[in-house]
Amino acid sequence: MRRRVLEWTDPMLTFSAAASASGLDYLQCVASGAIAPPPMAVLMNLQLESVEKGRVVFSAIPGEEHYNPHGSVHGGFAATLFDTALGCAVHSTLDKGYRYTTLELHVNFVRAITRETGRLRCEAFVLHGGKRIATAEAKLVDDGDRLYGHATTLCLISARPTPPG
Repeated sequence: MRRRVLEWTDPMLTFSAAASASGLDYLQCVASGAIAPPPMAVLMNLQLESVEKGRVVFSAIPGEEHYNPHGSVHGGFAATLFDTALGCAVHSTLDKGYRYTTLELHVNFVRAITRETGRLRCEAFVLHGGKRIATAEAKLVDDGDRLYGHATTLCLISARPTPPG
């Protein structure tokens, strides 16, 4: 039996921090460690490596806790990494008071991922950032720049609700 213990920060603190800053400022604070990442990033062990307006790079190391019954990493691991990077690329373009939600995620897998794959990097770029709709694309590579997948997203942009409390 194996065990993994997780600790995370109250997600409402992250929600409040995101609501009080532009997308780029918020993500830069997460990347620097000034703001804790959201619990999902902790659960999936996602690291925000770099962020600039319209571009982010996340990394993650797949482990056996991500395995499916076929002896490889579940596709949901890569899909989560893609959805996070793509959404954050869009988020980096948003002014204070706005948020995004994923409307569509299209993922193409080109190579199996195992724990032996090592660190994966997901680089995402905004292709179109409109007032209501944004699109982005990403690629997933290992440290040798071998491609494991590529993806696109369509996001809806809306005004952010006032934080609770």
